[in-house]
Amino acid sequence: MNILFVCTGNICRSPIAEALLKKKFEENGIEGTVESAGFSPTTINEPPDHRAVKAAKKFDLELSGASRLFKKSDFKDFDFIYCMDTLNYREVIDLTKNKTEEKKVDYLMNVIEPGSNKIVPDPIHSGTVDFDDIIGLLDRITDKLVDKFK
Repeated sequence: MNILFVCTGNICRSPIAEALLKKKFEENGIEGTVESAGFSPTTINEPPDHRAVKAAKKFDLELSGASRLFKKSDFKDFDFIYCMDTLNYREVIDLTKNKTEEKKVDYLMNVIEPGSNKIVPDPIHSGTVDFDDIIGLLDRITDKLVDKFK
């Protein structure tokens, strides 16, 4: 199963989700590729946000790598494309060419709250949610994905 997580800058939410699901795929013997991407050209090739890295260490997660932009070829490379918020969802949907590609795209929160189309809050500037809270939420969501793909 090939999964792609998408957020704005690919330096907070999506790399955390990627690290969580990669770890859980490995622990559960699930075959597949897990990656993350974003849409902000200002963070291309940047490492994960230092606050995300610090919070991830508390959960025994290693955040590494560099941010990358979402690309049209991701539709052929991934079975599911999970978006963190409405803007990301619209950006991905706008790039689809057909219904097959559209069916691959969903809000990540729909994994635990089907049909809700809720967003995963962005901790980078919000002031209302911290990185630990986001990791806890993404941990619950990725647990549900593991159950789905076992």
